[in-house]
Amino acid sequence: MPQARQQDIKKIVLAYSGGLDTSVILHWAKKTYNAEIIAYCADIGQEEELTGLDEKAKKTGATKCYIEDLRAEFVRDYVFPMIRASAVYEMRYLLGTSIARPLIAKRQVEIAEREGADAVAHGATGKGNDQVRFELTFMALNPKLKIVAPWRTWDFRGREDLIRYAKDENIPVTASAAKPYSMDRNALHISYEGGVLEDPWHEYKEDMFILTKSADQAPDKAEFLEIEFHHGDAVALNGQKLAPFELLKHLNKLGGAHGVGRIDIVENRLVGIKSRGVYETPGGTILSLAHRDLESITLERNLQHLKDELSLKYARLVYNGQWFTPEREALQAFVDQTQRAVNGTVKVKLYKGSAQVIARKSPNSLYSAALASFEKEDVYNQFDAEGFIRLFALTARNSYQDYTRLIK
Repeated sequence: MPQARQQDIKKIVLAYSGGLDTSVILHWAKKTYNAEIIAYCADIGQEEELTGLDEKAKKTGATKCYIEDLRAEFVRDYVFPMIRASAVYEMRYLLGTSIARPLIAKRQVEIAEREGADAVAHGATGKGNDQVRFELTFMALNPKLKIVAPWRTWDFRGREDLIRYAKDENIPVTASAAKPYSMDRNALHISYEGGVLEDPWHEYKEDMFILTKSADQAPDKAEFLEIEFHHGDAVALNGQKLAPFELLKHLNKLGGAHGVGRIDIVENRLVGIKSRGVYETPGGTILSLAHRDLESITLERNLQHLKDELSLKYARLVYNGQWFTPEREALQAFVDQTQRAVNGTVKVKLYKGSAQVIARKSPNSLYSAALASFEKEDVYNQFDAEGFIRLFALTARNSYQDYTRLIK
């Protein structure tokens, strides 16, 4: 969708945090488009102080400010379905930022429709993934809405320009030019990127972290957890039934205390740029590990392998902002069908930066001690394996020697 022309826009709903970028955007958009601005802030567990945000938005020029508590919906309807799918981007990233954007944008569209707005705006830059995630959701849910993406259209080139503009226009912000990195937080994780972290050889500082202790500062005594699952969703922690958001919150605290869930990676952005990110995902790391382990005893081999293949596709869809697509919903239907048998309890050991599964049980377990045993048993005739191996090796026996002769 092309950028909206100034004369086409009368009312804009802006995804607003009250920080430097969105404060400047609010003022700039109102002045540039001569439009009414409605600010909208989604609380998805970022733990930021939201008190006074309404007053700040109105002081900057907004006519209204919506502050929406989406924490329960975020974990229940976005994080948990993704964990059921075992989605991990490029084998390491648990998609903490990616999975939040569809919900934020969905609610933004709903507010725009309620308010009769003709446009929505975001503060994502033209280099990152978030612009795609926001706009794909806008287009999927209401393609008639115009999109305002200031970082792709205005003349500002960086933080210093924004600070100067805010000062000149008397915009109430607290910011300085010194910014060692960018941080994004929600109920699932915290990400750190940009600034000093743009050099992949630059080692991060320990005081950067909020959710996790370093492994060497973690307790010298291990802690053991029991997580109960029903249809692939965690429903209880150490015997206590908990709603998804509360359960994840508890796991973040427990895992963080033991230094679980830190990663430092270079990932491939959708726009083609390699980007270094440092992430803290203690609760999500524990949940993903425990869930995958429970699947190991409850899913049939070929079904598990098929799900593993499709989980890679699912992860790319989430990373690329394609949550509201028929493809993702079809994959979700497949995933949820597989999860009907994923019921049981997993025991996890937390110690010095690691989370290890040490036991699991399920009423739907396919594990057979009799078949797996190396002791004498009557269920499995080991002699039968010879015929199986000969058939399995048929291609190798008939083709590999000829192939090696041809390539010499």
